[in-house]
Amino acid sequence: MLATVADWAGGLCLVAGGLLALAAGIGLLRFPDVLDRMHAATKPQVLGVLLVLLGLALRLRTPEDLGMIALVGLFQLATAPVSAQMIGRAAYRSRRHDPALLESDDLAGRRPPPPASAGRT
Repeated sequence: MLATVADWAGGLCLVAGGLLALAAGIGLLRFPDVLDRMHAATKPQVLGVLLVLLGLALRLRTPEDLGMIALVGLFQLATAPVSAQMIGRAAYRSRRHDPALLESDDLAGRRPPPPASAGRT
């Protein structure tokens, strides 16, 4: 009985995680700005991966698998915010964002000069 409930809960987590990953993919295609796309690529994608991992953990239930799943979840939680920060910083510095979409620009006074054109020396 308990295994059946865990299997159903695992299946539900797998479906919910897949839907969140799908929403992240749709957001990457639909959002207009790199900063919006970065948000879509990190927030629902990380939650989707964690739900998929939880679903796997509920379905597999062996100590070896649970350890590997925990490591994957930890690495996902550690790398996604750092990569999002670096992507946002690079987009801001290279002026690949739409300033009109920003509510406030805390770095406006410290913005580096625009990059030189590739054709100029």
